[in-house]
Amino acid sequence: MSQASPKYPRTTTNAGIPVESDEHSLTVGPDGPILLHDHYVVEKMAQFNRERVPERVVHAKGSGAYGFFQVTNDVSQFTKADLFQPGRRTEMLARFSTVAGEQGSPDTWRDPRGFALKFYTEQGNYDLVGNNTPVFFVRDTIKFQDFIRSQKRRPDNGLRDNDMQWDFWTLSPESAHQVTWLMGDRGIPKTYRHMNGYSSHTYMWINAGGERFWVKYHMKTDQGIDFLTQSEADELAGTDGDLHRRDLYDSIATGSAPSWTMHVQVMPFEDAADYRFNPFDLTKVWPHSDYPLIEVGRMTLDRNPEDYFVHIEQAAFEPSNMVPGIGPSPDKMLLGRIFSYPDTHRYRIGPNYMQLPPNRPQVQVNSYAKDGPMRFEPARVGAPYAPNSYGGPAADTAHFGEPASWHTAGELVREAYAPHREDDDFGQAGTMVRQVLDDAARDRLVSNISGHLKAGVSRPVLDRAVQYWRSVDKELGDRVGREVNGG
Repeated sequence: MSQASPKYPRTTTNAGIPVESDEHSLTVGPDGPILLHDHYVVEKMAQFNRERVPERVVHAKGSGAYGFFQVTNDVSQFTKADLFQPGRRTEMLARFSTVAGEQGSPDTWRDPRGFALKFYTEQGNYDLVGNNTPVFFVRDTIKFQDFIRSQKRRPDNGLRDNDMQWDFWTLSPESAHQVTWLMGDRGIPKTYRHMNGYSSHTYMWINAGGERFWVKYHMKTDQGIDFLTQSEADELAGTDGDLHRRDLYDSIATGSAPSWTMHVQVMPFEDAADYRFNPFDLTKVWPHSDYPLIEVGRMTLDRNPEDYFVHIEQAAFEPSNMVPGIGPSPDKMLLGRIFSYPDTHRYRIGPNYMQLPPNRPQVQVNSYAKDGPMRFEPARVGAPYAPNSYGGPAADTAHFGEPASWHTAGELVREAYAPHREDDDFGQAGTMVRQVLDDAARDRLVSNISGHLKAGVSRPVLDRAVQYWRSVDKELGDRVGREVNGG
């Protein structure tokens, strides 16, 4: 029989009651049946049966850590947001992830990487939910679910299928810019520490005087960009499927805290109307020659979570968490995500997920939300409704101002964005191939695309894919065509 000692505290039930045995159920004699009133063995089995929450539909496999954000430059002329004021230091949580794979999938599959940040500011939580690429596959939220399903497993055999992916991509030409990033070197970062993060979306910043600006965030890794080749990634998928999770944890545990420098691109509010690209189109970037990077501060991750499930699996990031001085833009994907993220958290981890440790704000919460499963903090209100005469909280419009907004008018329509003068689906991807990549990177891009297309893509889709890449860049498409068609 095990014994408690000064080194090992006594086992208790979840109610804190000392347990009689860690090893033996209560039975009728040593060989008899287990008794139902052995409440401890029932508690252990029932708890085990329920210890998994549904995994995320996307970004299921990930890793994360706590740290802090330190402002290093004065950007208060652009925003009144508390966390970006001069000298401010803000505690934070970061989670990195793959997109399409499930919990047990290898870290080194070719896939975009999620880059989600939660800042515990003095005005509440601010969440910045992005990827390791500055663009995305689609520009309208109505296509997001279809895109994700094309990257997941087939319903008939449960296998991932390159044909589904290329079928969707080639029928969605707006995907070309992101697919070029995905099939290039950034598609498989060496570690989470060796990749950048981007808001991808455009946001609004508002300063203390009420002036409005459009911004994009860039988190530049201080460790330097590095990547794995396809052959290296394939080998590591079979030898260390948790490579990126292990690397992040070990680097922090050994005192090598990774860091990223935040920059923003700032566009004057009035520039958006006639800018050469639609600044709210998630498949487009703003060239740095038009809007150069402005340094904001540095993010450092220096604390591993004490329990992965509690602090990372239950972490809930949502673009709807925007503090005063920050607002949304007309980006159709962002506006859809503002609903989608908190909705999926309510389903996955319950309606009171904001009371869980990684999601709990570090400021007092004065909300009329009440009840529901797993609620353990009462609402700090005089009465459970508003308005009331009993000391309940009230909105402070005079202090925090009107919500971030922009003017819009028109009929209710289902149409694409109004085109700007240089808008098209393939132009920026072609510029990236010809002007950003060097010869070696272009060779790897051809190899990555061709290898992916040779893995089970059917002839009609294959032909469309070759034309897709010719639309990006004629020489690139011709090279891919020769590779996949045998010369």
